[in-house]
Amino acid sequence: MPATWYSSGRSARRERRVWQPRKSALFFLACCFLFQSRLVAQIRPIRRVLILNEVGSSYPITELVDHGIRSILTNSPYQLEFYSEYFDTTLFPDPNTQKEFHDFYIRKYQKRKPDVIITVGPSPLAFMSEVHERFFPDVPVVFCAPNRSARPVRLDTDFTGVEGDVAPGATVAAALRLLPDTKRIFVVTGVAAFDRQRQAVIEQELRPYQAHLDISYLTDLAMPDLLKRLTDLPRQSLVLLSAVGQDAAGTRFKSSESGPMIAAASNVPIFSLSDRFFNHGEVGGSLSSAEEEGKAAGGMALRILKGEKPQDIAPQKSATLYIFDSLALKRWRMKESALPRGSIVINRQPSFWEAYGLYVLAAILVLLLQTVAIVGLLWQRARRRKTESALRTSEQKFSKAFRRSPLCFTIASLVNYRFVEVNDTFELSTGWRRDEVIGRTPLDLKIWVDTNERSAFIDQLRKQGAVRSMELLFRRRDGSVWTGLVSSELIDVNGESCALSLITDITEVKRAEEALADISRKLVQVQEEERTRIARDLHDDINQRLAMLAVEIQQLKEGPPPPTEMSRRLAEVRKRLTDISADVQSISHELHSPQLEYLGVAAAMKSFCREFSQRQSLAIDFRDNDIPQSISNDVSLCLFRVLQEALTNAAKHSQVRQFEVRFTYSDGELDLMIVDRGTGFDPDKAINKEGLGLVSMRERVRLVGGTIAIDSKPMSGTTIKVRIPVRPERTLTRAAV
Repeated sequence: MPATWYSSGRSARRERRVWQPRKSALFFLACCFLFQSRLVAQIRPIRRVLILNEVGSSYPITELVDHGIRSILTNSPYQLEFYSEYFDTTLFPDPNTQKEFHDFYIRKYQKRKPDVIITVGPSPLAFMSEVHERFFPDVPVVFCAPNRSARPVRLDTDFTGVEGDVAPGATVAAALRLLPDTKRIFVVTGVAAFDRQRQAVIEQELRPYQAHLDISYLTDLAMPDLLKRLTDLPRQSLVLLSAVGQDAAGTRFKSSESGPMIAAASNVPIFSLSDRFFNHGEVGGSLSSAEEEGKAAGGMALRILKGEKPQDIAPQKSATLYIFDSLALKRWRMKESALPRGSIVINRQPSFWEAYGLYVLAAILVLLLQTVAIVGLLWQRARRRKTESALRTSEQKFSKAFRRSPLCFTIASLVNYRFVEVNDTFELSTGWRRDEVIGRTPLDLKIWVDTNERSAFIDQLRKQGAVRSMELLFRRRDGSVWTGLVSSELIDVNGESCALSLITDITEVKRAEEALADISRKLVQVQEEERTRIARDLHDDINQRLAMLAVEIQQLKEGPPPPTEMSRRLAEVRKRLTDISADVQSISHELHSPQLEYLGVAAAMKSFCREFSQRQSLAIDFRDNDIPQSISNDVSLCLFRVLQEALTNAAKHSQVRQFEVRFTYSDGELDLMIVDRGTGFDPDKAINKEGLGLVSMRERVRLVGGTIAIDSKPMSGTTIKVRIPVRPERTLTRAAV
């Protein structure tokens, strides 16, 4: 029977024993309840966000808008599940294909309803306006239209959003403030539907300027013709860059592709209308920002997730921002003071204090420390005077020959291993002053790198009485290591057994031997890597594509299609064969350029820059001047290989997409200069790495009697200058291929 609260004596003591376990159990249950409550409080409710994009993630506009949306929604009080889909209307414009996409998305999200849908672009918005009431009833929709496209006629109350805008009039007004002498404006745009729509907006806003400006529209041109036209525009002109989604030849372009090419080709300033066509060399303008529009759409979606109704959130139009590139302003000699008030300037070079403030403070600190040190030295000077007489007596023990010998001499006691005397060359070799060394052991100064070597040296000296030409590693005062060739003899100094050692610095000899071995290894490695790369390109690319063509031709042979289909498929086979031929030719040109042999080095360089820029999707500004035709094969091959190596390294490591190449001849000398404004590097450190690029370039130039200078610093760009004297009577050393 359980004890009651009213018992006494022995029963009361039994009650207390029963109650104690009950209190422990209740305390445990209370802790579990509190822990569970806190755990439940930490679990955030799940919300699903579906983002329907007009084009794929490889387009800059999609990435910018998505980044803006997520930057807002990431800080929401919910655990968000993001779903991103892409209509890819540029790659798949066929209505039947788009309908298949629509049907797939409807089926995909029927049983996993999103809490909010964000449409980016006109096609996703049109799709949602058609299917919303039937398949996604009561699901809020936030539209984001970065390109000022017309919205569908019917949008129910579950829709709200943000629409982008462009400001060509404001951009031209800002451009005329910067360039008041402008007489002509060339508007660059494409022939895609959106390009035409954007052109109509530009024509409407630029009508007030037609009275005093010559406005031309470069529209119906293929991209090569457009770039050629831009290289020869008249003075006192500027370019207004609109969207170029498709050129007159039917080729489609992304903003990340057309923008850099147009900016690199134009010989006059380029002003833009959106941030997708910016930071490639354009000056800027009143730009529409896709990321800001994404942030606005994300903010609306967040308000809806928190409980607001779409009909209570008014649609808005995103404002443009004045954004300009400082580097472009300096290039075209424009003054920042003429920019509109409130303009944002990027790529501005830091001021002197911003760039060197830390160095200035460090220099001041060093000066202060030096002052303190000087005061301390002056204070110790009096104490040192007392020992100067003893030091003079000690110095008289050694002859001038010992002190001034070009070889490093030391005398050390074998009793306590302390230094007795060292000469001037020892001070130069180790960085330790004589007065810091005398009376101290090599272990105190940590001169020996390997204590095992020291033990072996002492054992041999004690057993044999001498050491002949032993290679040992020593450490300088600054911590650097050098190799010495040591010979020692036992001598007697004032009745004490000492070791007289002669040390010859052979560090450079060892480094030269190691460098020669390393270069030989790297040459073999680079040769094998190049062979592997070519074999891989031939097997994995060319061979596979030829095999596919063989299969295609076999299919045509086994079951000939109708004539129309046969013609189309044969045209495809012909195009693929042409592409394979072009790729094989490109590989061949990398190994040996026939233009170098038949057209000369200038034409070969120009052709290589053009092919390399197209293959790597970058811009190379190549210019040559008065290059003679009669250049020896050795010099031509050397300059061509240096250009190949320099551009390949720059494209791989500089993290920029624009380069300059200048090839000139003057006063019997050829000058080649390759410039990039990328991240830069430390040439001394780069030479010590595994690659042979810089070593190869220097060796090639040296073999033809030229010079090469590499000016590069981290985050300050790179300039490579090659100068080779060209004299008909000079016999050139053959440069290695």
